[in-house]
Amino acid sequence: MKNKVLLVEIQNNVAILTLNRPGVMNSFNFEMLHALRDEVESLRFLPDIRVIIISGKGEKAFCAGADLKERATLGDLEVKEFIYTIRNLFTSIELLNKPVIAGVNGIALGGGTELALACDIRIASENASMGLTETRLAIIPGAGGTQRLPRLIGRGKAKELIFTGRRVDAREALETGLVNKICPKESLIDECLKMAAMICETGPVAIEQAKYAINYGLETNLHTGLAIESNAYRVTIPTKDRLEGIAAFREKRKPVYKGV
Repeated sequence: MKNKVLLVEIQNNVAILTLNRPGVMNSFNFEMLHALRDEVESLRFLPDIRVIIISGKGEKAFCAGADLKERATLGDLEVKEFIYTIRNLFTSIELLNKPVIAGVNGIALGGGTELALACDIRIASENASMGLTETRLAIIPGAGGTQRLPRLIGRGKAKELIFTGRRVDAREALETGLVNKICPKESLIDECLKMAAMICETGPVAIEQAKYAINYGLETNLHTGLAIESNAYRVTIPTKDRLEGIAAFREKRKPVYKGV
């Protein structure tokens, strides 16, 4: 039986999605894109899943980008379809109603870095290597890299990395803000799960609305962003979770949030 290109594991309220093509450094082909797209969309409507972690199989690579062997067999229209599919997939991850953590376990190049950029939080192993290397193939990042990287680390540094196609190691990725945290490779998933557990202690509706306010507020001016925040806050006011949070604080106990 053919191995699945995407492994799915549920731990408590966390879904761990593992890109499973280690023989080709977990590079993206159409099959993997479609599998990840379908899984992300199914998780969107599962209230018990609070956080999603995306990582790669093995210790060598998170994702080396597009499968260039497959790419060499594609015609121009198929290449356009591939770029359309991967761009829309990463946008859906970015706008997902749940936090997504990238566990960058090794090499993340091109689309691999773009996948990490589409996630909300990035935790990298100490052996990680990241970069948007497309210009070295006479193309440009096509799955959001030219837009998400400068928004994350600043215009000047993003231009440097994209123009040169240079890779950065885990330490430089941390220093530039490309990742939130680095850790030994053997503890990467545990660190991702610790972060996920902290998120799971918070109110689900609050997290969804906070992510919405941040994502959309950053794309506009401060005045409009504050209005977006105000509207998102209003959504949390009538929830039972808000009342539970107040009661738990008063009673000096941990709150039990249900997402309602």
